[in-house]
Order: sequence, then structure tokens, then C-alpha cells
Amino acid sequence: MHSPVSLKHADLLNFVDEFLRRWIRKKQLGGRLYREVVAVRLGQRNVFLPDLCWFAPEQLPMLEPTHAPLAPRWVCEVLSPTTADRDIGPKFSTYEEQGVREYWVLDPDHLEHRFFARDGDYLSEFDAGSDAVRSRIFDGLVIKRSWLDPVHLPDVETCLVEAASSTGP
Repeated sequence: MHSPVSLKHADLLNFVDEFLRRWIRKKQLGGRLYREVVAVRLGQRNVFLPDLCWFAPEQLPMLEPTHAPLAPRWVCEVLSPTTADRDIGPKFSTYEEQGVREYWVLDPDHLEHRFFARDGDYLSEFDAGSDAVRSRIFDGLVIKRSWLDPVHLPDVETCLVEAASSTGP
């Protein structure tokens, strides 16, 4: 069993889940967005339960009934004191090796959110220092760092409207 997370962790994850789930539906991207309870098995010793992960439509036929035997296209981990070292260490490295295209690391305590995207064989940080983070795999998706404060979470619908108007270059 997992250790329980803080309410800030849970609130931030709920926000990102709802925001992204609605964005995916609105843009008709398909695929599947999963939360915490779906095992991603990338080897005998590398079985992860990502906080959030998305599998593209073409990946869905490869999913097994009980787990995903391949890396998702997108992963989001919300840090907690008991998982932070693993999320930004071995888990990050394994996802990088296995081809994850975008990896978000959200820090609900210090608000030091980091966003990584595939750059050849590696995941490189992008949009560091910018409030508007433009996803590299979800076409047109913009999420603002200022929205990712679990103590002051904005209304998801308001954010979706603002994100839709921010999709230009």
C-alpha cells in the first residue's frame, strides 16, 4: 500500500487530472489518461504507478488487461517527501530510457515545477522560468505555473478558456 499523500498533493493532482482530461476530450485526442492505480511495467524491477499518465490512441492495443507493458507518452508525478528522490531519480531515468515523450514533475510544497520533453534520446527541461508552459505533445495545450499552486487552485473551466485563447505561437 502507498503511503497517504498530503492534501496539497491530492488537490494539485485532482486539478491537473481534471484540466488535462477535459482538454483531451475537447480536442478529441483519444488515448487514455490513467491515475495512480495503473501499473506501468517496464521490466521485472521497474513497475511504476505514475500519478498521471497518458497513452496515445496507437498505444492502446498494446495495453494488457492488468498493466501497461510500455512507457506512456506523457507522465506527471507530484512530489511527496517519500517519493521525490525516486520520481526525479530512477523513475525519471527509466522513463527517459523507455521513450516517454513528456514528463512533468510538480512540487506542491515549494512550487518548483519542472517540465521535460524528449530531445533525441534524452528528456530536457523546457519552459523553465516561464509562467506559460506549452506542452510538446498535447498540441496547443498551455498550462500556467501560477495555476499549479495547490493552496490557490483556480477554476478548471476558467483555465481551459484561457488556455484555448493562449494557443498561438
